[in-house]
Amino acid sequence: MRRFTSWKTWSDAQAPLRDSLPEAVLTDVAAAVAFAAERHADQQRPTGVPYMEHLLEALEVAVVGAGVRDRDVLVAIVLHDVVEDTPCEPEEIRDRFGEQVADLVAWVTKPPTPSGADKAAVKQGYLRALADAPRVAVLVKLADRVSNVQELHRMSSDFQRRYHRETLDYIVPLAAADPWFADWFRTWREEWRHLETDHAN
Repeated sequence: MRRFTSWKTWSDAQAPLRDSLPEAVLTDVAAAVAFAAERHADQQRPTGVPYMEHLLEALEVAVVGAGVRDRDVLVAIVLHDVVEDTPCEPEEIRDRFGEQVADLVAWVTKPPTPSGADKAAVKQGYLRALADAPRVAVLVKLADRVSNVQELHRMSSDFQRRYHRETLDYIVPLAAADPWFADWFRTWREEWRHLETDHAN
Protein backbone atom coordinates (compact mmCIF):
# COMPACT_ATOMS: atom_id res chain seq x y z
CA MET A 1 0.00 0.00 0.00
CA ARG A 2 1.43 3.35 -1.04
CA ARG A 3 1.52 6.01 1.67
CA PHE A 4 1.43 9.76 1.14
CA THR A 5 3.22 11.38 4.05
CA SER A 6 6.01 13.38 2.40
CA TRP A 7 4.42 16.82 2.65
CA LYS A 8 4.62 17.76 6.32
CA THR A 9 4.77 21.50 5.63
CA TRP A 10 3.93 23.84 2.78
CA SER A 11 7.66 24.09 2.03
CA ASP A 12 7.71 20.34 1.39
CA ALA A 13 4.81 20.65 -1.05
CA GLN A 14 5.86 23.70 -3.03
CA ALA A 15 8.50 22.21 -5.35
CA PRO A 16 6.52 19.13 -6.44
CA LEU A 17 3.39 21.24 -6.85
CA ARG A 18 5.29 23.74 -8.98
CA ASP A 19 6.34 20.88 -11.23
CA SER A 20 2.76 19.60 -11.52
CA LEU A 21 0.41 22.58 -11.59
CA PRO A 22 -0.04 25.71 -13.72
CA GLU A 23 1.13 28.84 -11.92
CA ALA A 24 -2.40 30.20 -11.51
CA VAL A 25 -3.59 26.99 -9.86
CA LEU A 26 -0.54 26.86 -7.61
CA THR A 27 -1.21 30.44 -6.51
CA ASP A 28 -4.79 29.58 -5.54
CA VAL A 29 -3.74 26.41 -3.73
CA ALA A 30 -1.13 28.42 -1.80
CA ALA A 31 -3.82 30.94 -0.81
CA ALA A 32 -6.04 28.08 0.39
CA VAL A 33 -3.18 26.61 2.43
CA ALA A 34 -2.55 29.98 4.09
CA PHE A 35 -6.27 30.36 4.83
CA ALA A 36 -6.54 26.84 6.26
CA ALA A 37 -3.39 27.30 8.37
CA GLU A 38 -4.84 30.47 9.86
CA ARG A 39 -8.19 28.83 10.63
CA HIS A 40 -6.93 25.51 11.94
CA ALA A 41 -4.14 27.31 13.84
CA ASP A 42 -2.79 24.95 16.52
CA GLN A 43 -5.38 22.20 16.04
CA GLN A 44 -4.05 18.66 16.06
CA ARG A 45 -5.20 15.38 14.60
CA PRO A 46 -6.14 12.50 16.95
CA THR A 47 -2.63 11.15 16.33
CA GLY A 48 -1.17 14.34 17.81
CA VAL A 49 0.27 15.78 14.59
CA PRO A 50 -0.55 19.31 13.41
CA TYR A 51 -3.85 19.44 11.51
CA MET A 52 -2.18 20.91 8.45
CA GLU A 53 -0.30 17.66 7.90
CA HIS A 54 -3.61 15.94 7.16
CA LEU A 55 -4.61 18.59 4.64
CA LEU A 56 -1.25 18.41 2.90
CA GLU A 57 -1.41 14.60 2.88
CA ALA A 58 -4.81 14.75 1.18
CA LEU A 59 -3.39 17.22 -1.33
CA GLU A 60 -0.43 14.92 -1.98
CA VAL A 61 -2.82 12.00 -2.49
CA ALA A 62 -4.74 13.98 -5.10
CA VAL A 63 -1.81 15.46 -7.01
CA VAL A 64 0.92 12.81 -6.76
CA GLY A 65 -1.32 9.78 -6.51
CA ALA A 66 -4.54 10.39 -8.42
CA GLY A 67 -3.14 12.99 -10.80
CA VAL A 68 -5.82 15.58 -10.02
CA ARG A 69 -5.16 18.97 -11.59
CA ASP A 70 -8.57 20.64 -11.23
CA ARG A 71 -8.16 23.96 -9.40
CA ASP A 72 -11.47 23.81 -7.55
CA VAL A 73 -10.97 20.23 -6.39
CA LEU A 74 -7.46 20.93 -5.07
CA VAL A 75 -8.50 24.10 -3.27
CA ALA A 76 -11.50 22.29 -1.77
CA ILE A 77 -9.26 19.47 -0.54
CA VAL A 78 -7.18 21.98 1.39
CA LEU A 79 -10.30 23.65 2.80
CA HIS A 80 -12.47 20.58 3.32
CA ASP A 81 -12.53 20.79 7.13
CA VAL A 82 -12.59 24.54 7.78
CA VAL A 83 -16.37 24.85 8.02
CA GLU A 84 -16.78 21.67 10.06
CA ASP A 85 -13.86 22.16 12.45
CA THR A 86 -13.17 25.91 12.70
CA PRO A 87 -15.16 29.15 13.10
CA CYS A 88 -15.52 29.61 9.35
CA GLU A 89 -18.79 30.28 7.56
CA PRO A 90 -19.52 28.87 4.10
CA GLU A 91 -19.91 32.43 2.81
CA GLU A 92 -16.25 33.08 3.55
CA ILE A 93 -15.25 30.19 1.31
CA ARG A 94 -17.57 31.42 -1.43
CA ASP A 95 -16.25 34.98 -1.23
CA ARG A 96 -12.57 34.01 -1.13
CA PHE A 97 -12.44 30.98 -3.42
CA GLY A 98 -15.62 30.88 -5.50
CA GLU A 99 -19.00 29.18 -5.71
CA GLN A 100 -17.72 25.83 -6.92
CA VAL A 101 -15.19 25.44 -4.10
CA ALA A 102 -17.85 26.41 -1.55
CA ASP A 103 -20.19 23.77 -3.00
CA LEU A 104 -17.49 21.08 -2.86
CA VAL A 105 -16.67 21.91 0.75
CA ALA A 106 -20.39 21.81 1.58
CA TRP A 107 -20.72 18.30 0.14
CA VAL A 108 -17.97 16.94 2.39
CA THR A 109 -18.90 18.89 5.53
CA LYS A 110 -20.62 16.73 8.13
CA PRO A 111 -23.67 18.59 9.47
CA PRO A 112 -23.87 19.38 13.17
CA THR A 113 -25.89 16.99 15.29
CA PRO A 114 -29.19 18.61 16.37
CA SER A 115 -30.01 18.57 20.03
CA GLY A 116 -31.39 15.20 21.01
CA ALA A 117 -30.43 13.53 17.73
CA ASP A 118 -28.21 10.48 17.41
CA LYS A 119 -24.69 11.50 16.35
CA ALA A 120 -23.96 8.20 14.63
CA ALA A 121 -27.20 8.38 12.65
CA VAL A 122 -26.40 11.91 11.51
CA LYS A 123 -22.98 10.79 10.29
CA GLN A 124 -24.44 7.79 8.48
CA GLY A 125 -26.94 10.06 6.75
CA TYR A 126 -24.11 12.33 5.65
CA LEU A 127 -22.08 9.40 4.32
CA ARG A 128 -25.08 7.93 2.47
CA ALA A 129 -25.72 11.30 0.82
CA LEU A 130 -22.24 11.20 -0.74
CA ALA A 131 -23.54 8.54 -3.12
CA ASP A 132 -25.41 11.37 -4.88
CA ALA A 133 -22.47 13.80 -4.83
CA PRO A 134 -20.91 15.03 -8.09
CA ARG A 135 -17.70 13.27 -9.05
CA VAL A 136 -15.56 16.29 -8.17
CA ALA A 137 -16.94 16.30 -4.62
CA VAL A 138 -16.29 12.57 -4.36
CA LEU A 139 -12.65 13.19 -5.30
CA VAL A 140 -12.34 15.57 -2.34
CA LYS A 141 -13.78 12.95 0.02
CA LEU A 142 -11.63 10.15 -1.36
CA ALA A 143 -8.41 12.14 -0.93
CA ASP A 144 -9.45 12.98 2.62
CA ARG A 145 -10.20 9.35 3.45
CA VAL A 146 -6.96 8.01 1.96
CA SER A 147 -5.06 10.40 4.21
CA ASN A 148 -7.03 9.14 7.20
CA VAL A 149 -6.93 5.39 6.62
CA GLN A 150 -3.26 5.24 5.62
CA GLU A 151 -2.56 6.11 9.27
CA LEU A 152 -5.14 3.73 10.72
CA HIS A 153 -2.41 1.69 12.39
CA ARG A 154 -1.77 4.63 14.74
CA MET A 155 -5.32 4.59 16.12
CA SER A 156 -6.88 2.52 18.89
CA SER A 157 -8.17 -0.93 18.02
CA ASP A 158 -11.79 0.11 18.64
CA PHE A 159 -11.41 3.09 16.30
CA GLN A 160 -9.69 0.90 13.70
CA ARG A 161 -12.60 -1.54 13.58
CA ARG A 162 -15.26 1.18 13.45
CA TYR A 163 -13.51 3.32 10.84
CA HIS A 164 -12.57 0.32 8.75
CA ARG A 165 -16.21 -0.83 8.62
CA GLU A 166 -17.37 2.68 7.75
CA THR A 167 -14.81 2.92 4.96
CA LEU A 168 -15.88 -0.40 3.45
CA ASP A 169 -19.56 0.47 3.66
CA TYR A 170 -19.52 4.03 2.36
CA ILE A 171 -16.18 5.06 0.85
CA VAL A 172 -14.93 2.05 -1.08
CA PRO A 173 -18.10 2.04 -3.23
CA LEU A 174 -17.47 5.71 -4.06
CA ALA A 175 -13.93 4.85 -5.19
CA ALA A 176 -15.12 2.26 -7.69
CA ALA A 177 -15.72 4.87 -10.41
CA ASP A 178 -12.14 6.17 -10.30
CA PRO A 179 -9.46 3.65 -11.33
CA TRP A 180 -6.64 5.11 -9.24
CA PHE A 181 -8.66 5.37 -6.03
CA ALA A 182 -10.29 1.98 -6.64
CA ASP A 183 -6.85 0.38 -6.91
CA TRP A 184 -5.49 2.20 -3.86
CA PHE A 185 -8.39 1.10 -1.68
CA ARG A 186 -7.98 -2.45 -3.00
CA THR A 187 -4.39 -2.55 -1.73
CA TRP A 188 -5.42 -0.89 1.53
CA ARG A 189 -8.16 -3.44 2.00
CA GLU A 190 -5.69 -6.28 1.57
CA GLU A 191 -3.48 -4.81 4.28
CA TRP A 192 -6.43 -4.67 6.67
CA ARG A 193 -8.13 -7.90 5.61
CA HIS A 194 -7.87 -9.27 9.15
CA LEU A 195 -10.43 -6.72 10.31
CA GLU A 196 -12.97 -8.08 7.85
CA THR A 197 -12.61 -11.41 9.60
CA ASP A 198 -13.30 -9.59 12.88
CA HIS A 199 -16.42 -8.00 11.38
CA ALA A 200 -17.71 -11.39 10.30
CA ASN A 201 -17.33 -12.94 13.77
